[in-house]
Amino acid sequence: MDRDEGIGRRRLLATLGSGAAIGVAGCLGSGSSSEPAYESGDVPGEIDGEERTAEETTAAESMAEQTPQADLAPLDALSLVEHGFVFEEGYTGSTVQGTAENDGDERLDSAEARVRVYNDEGEQLGLYLDSVSDLEGGSEWAFEVVLLESPEDIADYDIAAVGLPD
Repeated sequence: MDRDEGIGRRRLLATLGSGAAIGVAGCLGSGSSSEPAYESGDVPGEIDGEERTAEETTAAESMAEQTPQADLAPLDALSLVEHGFVFEEGYTGSTVQGTAENDGDERLDSAEARVRVYNDEGEQLGLYLDSVSDLEGGSEWAFEVVLLESPEDIADYDIAAVGLPD
């Protein structure tokens, strides 16, 4: 299977899955579901960068968050404003950076930006996240999710924002 077919099929399934989650949430009347709705992100075809050294890999592993908080869920007040794949020199390497907003009136106890990365065959390589505590109502949060995969292994990513009200 070529890369375009795999990505197209995965995006179709993600779109159908998101639609089903939104439909179920609407039936429940809560405006949210326990499963986050992920949106697609693009990874450039050519990335000008080198693999991490052993020391940089150790530093990246200490920075990369991979264990999501179980009590977080999608919230109507929490949304992704923007996001994109960014390759940083040094230990940071492959990242997804962006901004999330608490456009509600209430403070959020905590929030996460969760990123799933995929290879050319559409297989999930990992789940990574960045988190924040005490996100006030009406404020934005700039996140940086450190990915441990090499940029040449990442063909695609998707992202969701989840939180916990105070």
